[in-house]
Amino acid sequence: MTTPTTIRPNIRSLIPFLVFLVFYLGLSIWSGDFYSIPMPTAFLVASAAAFALNRKQSLAEKTDIFAKGMGETNIMLMCLIFILAGSFAATAKAAGAVDATVLICRHLIPDQLLVAGFFLISCLISLAIGTSCGTIAAVMPIAAGLVQAMNLDICLMTGAVIGGAMFGDNMSMISDTTIAATRTQGVAMRDKFIMNLKMVLPAAAITLVIYLFTGQNDATLAPATTITFRDIVATLPYLLILAGAIAGLNVLLLLFIGTVLSIATGCLANDMTIFQMLTEGGKGIQSMSETLMVAILAGGLLHTIRHNGGIAYLMEKIERLINSERKCELGIMALVSCVNLFTANNTVAIVISGPIAKDLSNKYRCDSRRVASILDAASCAIQGLIPYGAQLLIAVGILKNTGLSTGALDLLGTLYYPILLGITLLISIALHRKSKQG
Repeated sequence: MTTPTTIRPNIRSLIPFLVFLVFYLGLSIWSGDFYSIPMPTAFLVASAAAFALNRKQSLAEKTDIFAKGMGETNIMLMCLIFILAGSFAATAKAAGAVDATVLICRHLIPDQLLVAGFFLISCLISLAIGTSCGTIAAVMPIAAGLVQAMNLDICLMTGAVIGGAMFGDNMSMISDTTIAATRTQGVAMRDKFIMNLKMVLPAAAITLVIYLFTGQNDATLAPATTITFRDIVATLPYLLILAGAIAGLNVLLLLFIGTVLSIATGCLANDMTIFQMLTEGGKGIQSMSETLMVAILAGGLLHTIRHNGGIAYLMEKIERLINSERKCELGIMALVSCVNLFTANNTVAIVISGPIAKDLSNKYRCDSRRVASILDAASCAIQGLIPYGAQLLIAVGILKNTGLSTGALDLLGTLYYPILLGITLLISIALHRKSKQG
């Protein structure tokens, strides 16, 4: 929806953004830890600044404006999807789906091609579970053990795991970034998936070729544990989610059915009780609490800034640099990339940038499916490269726990996929012909 003409541009209304950056980024740099400041706290401080700036209205009126933004339909639908996605991811993992998928992939990959193979494993795991951090946490300990046993290049193997994790973070139907990108742009996940695949597939293919040539080794290990029928059954929830999403099923219904199937699989194939599986589902929902709070608070803050004229001012300045659909897409890519650099969280970057991107895409008649894909792909490319991002920090932490030592900066030269993703995204924008979408 375009910004109402009755709202006058007001640069002062953007001060809460500055407060957010100074509070979150400044204190994070000061403490040396980008995760020392809870994101909801930073949004609360910025929201308080937004309240203080508007002196023309009473506290009750300002609260009402903020609450309307918090309860906006897209925000609430996004939160509901987050809840179901958290429940599904937790129950599927408890049912043994992650371990089974890793085991099956490990059997299919020759030892001589382990680096390329682990890139594929990470792609598949993250595509299934929808979280890059969860993928790295699940796959990296196995990769670290193979690095030690087979004398592999530690940075190359780690880069492959992180790259594959970012592929799925971008493409998964239950990823936070996919949910945020599709909801802010009002597009179906299936349409975004197909459009996004055209952008990322070249980057993934080139990355795989690079790892095939640079990651070869002559060492071999004894075969992994034998695949059982239980392992095959355990992967069914992931296969259902992928197939159902591609077929265009409603994401809420699909996640609910996937969770029910995961609970049944855990009880039948992994000797879990119904109470244990329900408990795991509850934990999965609780694990999404910070994401839910950030989405709700960001919705209230953005609505307040929009009401006070901040978004109108920002649009006015951005539009001076944009005069075509292609430049609009480039501007959206730059916007979400910059926000991601400051927040170190790709989901938050999309939640903040998404409404602005929607206004811009409406004005320049961009394809909403492409805009959703650009938001997601650009944020994932940046997130997979920043040394202070959760993905690199988790990988380095796991390596240290297994007796291997490397720093986040040492990995930058082997993070081929995020680099190539950014390049192919720019090429896609440069070569894109004007959309026919109405």
